[in-house]
Amino acid sequence: MTQPFDATAASAAYRNALEVIGAVEPTIAGAIRAELDDQRSSLKLIASENYASPATLLTMGNWLSDKYAEGTVGHRFYAGCQNVDTVEQAAADHAKALFDAPHAYVQPHSGIDANLVAFWAILANRIESPALAQASAKHVNDLSDEDWTTLRKALGDQKMLGMSLDAGGHLTHGFRPNISGKMFHQSSYGTDPETGLLDYDKVAATAREFKPLILIAGYSAYPRKIDFAKMREIADEVGATLMVDMAHFAGLVAGKVFTGDFDPVPHAHVTTTTTHKSLRGPRGGMVLCQPEYADAVDRGCPMVLGGPLSQVMAAKAVALAEARRPEFQTYAQAVADNAVALAEGLMKRGVKLVTDGTENHLVLLDVSSYGITGRQAESALLDAGIVTNRNAVPRDPNGAWYTSGVRIGTPALTTRGFGVDEFDRVAELMVDVLSSVTPTTTSAGAASKAKYVLADGVADKTRAASAELLDKHPLYPGLDLN
Repeated sequence: MTQPFDATAASAAYRNALEVIGAVEPTIAGAIRAELDDQRSSLKLIASENYASPATLLTMGNWLSDKYAEGTVGHRFYAGCQNVDTVEQAAADHAKALFDAPHAYVQPHSGIDANLVAFWAILANRIESPALAQASAKHVNDLSDEDWTTLRKALGDQKMLGMSLDAGGHLTHGFRPNISGKMFHQSSYGTDPETGLLDYDKVAATAREFKPLILIAGYSAYPRKIDFAKMREIADEVGATLMVDMAHFAGLVAGKVFTGDFDPVPHAHVTTTTTHKSLRGPRGGMVLCQPEYADAVDRGCPMVLGGPLSQVMAAKAVALAEARRPEFQTYAQAVADNAVALAEGLMKRGVKLVTDGTENHLVLLDVSSYGITGRQAESALLDAGIVTNRNAVPRDPNGAWYTSGVRIGTPALTTRGFGVDEFDRVAELMVDVLSSVTPTTTSAGAASKAKYVLADGVADKTRAASAELLDKHPLYPGLDLN
């Protein structure tokens, strides 16, 4: 599934770039080389990571980086932005065509930035208040608790309802320590204690009682599809704005795996996303919205954003152009099929999964049956060359730091060309590692939540088996830095 590229031209480009970098700071050139080596030699299963194409990566290293361009296309606060206008317009046009969206704003530097733009745009669209201007004049880190209280009151004590963190939501969906939980009075909806699935009737009941301004749908660790038509019905019933954060599954929307009621763009008032993860672009964010929110969204800079990263907007344009090609739909379907194969491979070997399976690109393991924490599992798997990240499971007794779960995903290895058989083998290797981990004890004699012992030989055996899989599907085949 690796996107085709001219390996000879790319190799020359990267060798020359590293030579120039190394002449100034060899440590950085060495780290860049080492990162490619590490990624080539490990099983990358982090659900939020992928491999961008050489064209996308190379687009970020150019003179566009040197240009300030606050404002929007044709309305900049700096002179000489004609080329940035071309870049931003191309990225926005590709985004609108790819997602069939009325409006696209491609300046956000990250998914969190995209969500901040969306929050303030919704507030500005729904409420006219000088408090917005006053807040924008003060750095967010300088706002005290009293400032936030005053601001919330000035904005009508607006409310946000989103998926709880332990159910699979994101920290920007109203988690109290996050800015989203400070801007709004927040409440959360969870999942069914037995199935781990969303209960739309309960979401609706919570919304009727809480009456939020913003109803957020989307997730970072929920392994199922969401019915966005139902979420829009709930939002309309209580007079809420439906905002969807599709950062994790944007590639499945772009690739037409999620369509109809499961495509958020036609149902949401505002949709946010990252451009990496399953979309396979550069690290960055984006906001799609209905026309009535377009003007407010376009004021993301200077409301919450600084100067646009023009070189990253250019890379977004390249990646979105790639995603509009027919082969991206083949890739996206393979991501979903491989996730099912990975989930089934784990379950048939006795691993407990949240929701007993998956319908998207990610799988959430509950590793408590092995007598270990998510942190121990993550570390032991890394010892064996399998890169994952620990993640809380619903009602996690170990909290958000140690956790009881591990989140994995299929976008990256699918880009390398892995298929269902290889993912079944990956499941087998993971189980071999997890079943070989023994927690150690603390100085007080209690079982440690962080320290562990991995049985002798397991790490080396797993790395050798992984190498066989990886050698069949090289990362950036033909790209030679030597």
